[in-house]
Amino acid sequence: MVRAAPVLSHARGRLLLTAALLAGLAFWDAFAGDLPGVSDPWDVAILAVALLPATFLVVWLLLPLAPRRELIALVGATAALAVLLDLAGLDAAFNVAKLVALALFGFWFLQLFEALSWVVLVAFVIPWVDIASVYRGPTKVVVEEQPGIFERIAIAFSVPGEDAAARLGPPDIVFFALFLATADRFGLRVAATWIGMTAAVSATLVATYVFDLDGLPALPAVALGFLVPNADLIWRALRGGRSPAAEP
Repeated sequence: MVRAAPVLSHARGRLLLTAALLAGLAFWDAFAGDLPGVSDPWDVAILAVALLPATFLVVWLLLPLAPRRELIALVGATAALAVLLDLAGLDAAFNVAKLVALALFGFWFLQLFEALSWVVLVAFVIPWVDIASVYRGPTKVVVEEQPGIFERIAIAFSVPGEDAAARLGPPDIVFFALFLATADRFGLRVAATWIGMTAAVSATLVATYVFDLDGLPALPAVALGFLVPNADLIWRALRGGRSPAAEP
């Protein structure tokens, strides 16, 4: 009983920080268009340096929920809340509810994997699937022929002074959460994984601006951000047939 107080205090603080961060993201999404406009390089900098890391920080803060057995119920409840917010026309709240639902789904998805090797295989395969989908497959069809559908299901990152937003597709959030939870579950480098994936996605966003592209697949960046910081630990685990010991 004596030792429970610090644990409860830490959990309460994490919950409050998550709620504050979600509220801040919703506030930005709701009112960014009313702010003074800035040049395109500053738009990209704001997204890459502030909004993307803040969004992915939500996933890290939710990480203690990853091993919980009732996670699928939380996924269903959060998804239902997102639908209600969408029907009510509360787009900013809908955006953050989608984020939470997708992150929780990624955590739950990991529960279907029994070994680290399965996740590593996914990390090698999924970027190629994403590339094919973006340039030749269903993602290309949806974005070009039904852009409204993509806008509804993607996570939006509003830019100041404009009625415009950058967007990440649902799989990008799901696999970000899955790989981060993998690092936590199998004793990999959680902080380095988060930094690697966040930096790689931000770099992908910057590349779309520098090379004047409509968009780039984000899952290659997410997969590399997971694999590169943990390459030695993954190699050791796969050779030894067991999970690596946790390292800072």
